[in-house]
Amino acid sequence: MQIILKTFAFFILTIFNCKAQKSQPSDFIPKGYVVFEKYFGDLNNDGLEDCVLIIKKTDSSHIVLNRFDKKVDKNRRGIIVLFKNEKGYEFVDKNYNCFSSENEDGGVYFAPELWIEIKNKKLYVHYGHGRYGYWEYTFRFQNSNFELIGYDSSSNHGPIINTITSINFLTKKKLIKKNTYENAEGNDEIFKEIWSNIDIENLIKLSEIKDFDELDMYHY
Repeated sequence: MQIILKTFAFFILTIFNCKAQKSQPSDFIPKGYVVFEKYFGDLNNDGLEDCVLIIKKTDSSHIVLNRFDKKVDKNRRGIIVLFKNEKGYEFVDKNYNCFSSENEDGGVYFAPELWIEIKNKKLYVHYGHGRYGYWEYTFRFQNSNFELIGYDSSSNHGPIINTITSINFLTKKKLIKKNTYENAEGNDEIFKEIWSNIDIENLIKLSEIKDFDELDMYHY
């Protein structure tokens, strides 16, 4: 009888500990993926540090030889967004396959570098291309999804900025700033501003983007 009581007590204690255990970001990684990068910051204005995971598939068939006969991992990457709460973390949004591999071949140029930033309660997906400029997508949590509310890019020639583009999908306005100073050397550009309206009915959801490399902003 004493053995039965001890076994029962152990069973109850195990259940209690399982319920009390807080969820961690690693609990949300799908099978066949690993964590590539982690980012922390407040995305929903509650003062808690939310978490953004960049994950990477682990399919061995996508480990191949590149044009330099070097073995590289061409598995694609994805994103998982988690909100922090009193129980740990809760799932908010995901897209398991929207980013190309970090080992893409940029041809005569190097491939752009992806990084994530959490700032002002927004999620920024940034592609840096060194001396050639950058492009950046701004997402905000609304309507139970992370939706694309802004886009910014800079087209550079070394230290000289040729064109700056900024799109606000909430106000449906687009601004293009073109450098008109042909002898600019950097930080001395003279920009002409061109404003226009954009036509968009529904905001783009993070979860619905098939490939950021094919996300065309030029038609707006």
